[in-house]
Amino acid sequence: MDKLVISGGRPLKGEISVSGAKNAILPLMAASLLTGGWHQFENVPQLRDIRTFCTLLESMGADIRCEEPLCINTDNVSRLEAPYDLVKTMRASVLVLGPMVARFKKARVSLPGGCAIGARPINLHIKGLEALGVNIELRHGYVEAKAKRLTGTHIYLDLVTVTGTENLMMAATLAEGTTVLENAAKEPEVVDLANYLKTLGAKIKGAGTPIITIEGVKELNTPSPYRVIPDRIEAGTLLVAAGITGGEITITNCIPAHLETVIHKLQETGMTFEIGENWVKAKSPEIISSADVKTLPFPGFPTDMQAQFMALMCLADGVSVITEQIFENRFMHVSELRRLGADISIDGRTAVVKGVKELLGAKVMATDLRASASLVLAGLAAKGTTEVSRVYHLDRGYDRLEKKLSALGANIVRVKE
Repeated sequence: MDKLVISGGRPLKGEISVSGAKNAILPLMAASLLTGGWHQFENVPQLRDIRTFCTLLESMGADIRCEEPLCINTDNVSRLEAPYDLVKTMRASVLVLGPMVARFKKARVSLPGGCAIGARPINLHIKGLEALGVNIELRHGYVEAKAKRLTGTHIYLDLVTVTGTENLMMAATLAEGTTVLENAAKEPEVVDLANYLKTLGAKIKGAGTPIITIEGVKELNTPSPYRVIPDRIEAGTLLVAAGITGGEITITNCIPAHLETVIHKLQETGMTFEIGENWVKAKSPEIISSADVKTLPFPGFPTDMQAQFMALMCLADGVSVITEQIFENRFMHVSELRRLGADISIDGRTAVVKGVKELLGAKVMATDLRASASLVLAGLAAKGTTEVSRVYHLDRGYDRLEKKLSALGANIVRVKE
């Protein structure tokens, strides 16, 4: 296993490009199952989750070329199963369920099982597919889906679910008639998937709003090359890196509209910004002010930025209240931040952060993807040396983050434990 060793206290300065979005490319890869031919994706990050999804598609019979651009040929897909050994390592594997049952009229997908940050059941996926006419049985830990045909219908999602919206939207593209998804997720990644499906000939309206309408077609077209949107969470993490280190960073290859809520909240801390068409320049204040945050579905403050923002608040002047409203167990980074000297108390889904004058380097352990990012950020600001272990979590969602931070002046190296 690798760990990151960080000598903190250096203000980060310079310009860095944001990688493609992990949470966008994974559903795009699943969408390749809807029609044969070569699907070509550009701006794909080099991540552990991408490699896992490639392995999953290869196990089904797809031909994969993993270099940039990522190319997937689904002409010869025949093994319509997502096995437990792969699904347990990456919950996004469940995204193959909708496309498989839409194109092949059957699928066998392992239930995802537990998740470190909280319960993420797929009951809404199943309920929606059943409404489309899919017969589903749960047997031996697997979802076994069969259908003679899929028929368009009206589906109300009891909770906003990103992967549920994506799975049902993909399935509905090949259903007979019109499907309406109400209370749909509005995340940019959902819009990106809809845009790709439309290049294949799908008829979709309303992506990015609470109501998405899909008019089913008999078949989809030959794929064309498609460029993945930039990763808004990586972009937000880099903006926080500027603030927590007292630095000044310009991020490029980003979509500022996807960062509006994060930027607004960082402005409350005293950070200042210049914004261009596809770039954002962030500058830290002399004194970081405290600010409260509540996580919400897009366009609210993203749960995937909560841990990073908490790291910043550890050094703020005052007290901040951070409320996690998406996942019930997403404060596991708190105990590790305390090892660096943070003053944080927890009451249920609320964390109260009292800013301290300084953080001190220590050995810490990552517990999940975004928690690992928060520890890296804290380590960049801490005096002395911080060692972050179990960074395989970080590698699931950040493309060579330590190299990007090094290019901005950070003293950070990856070593074998």
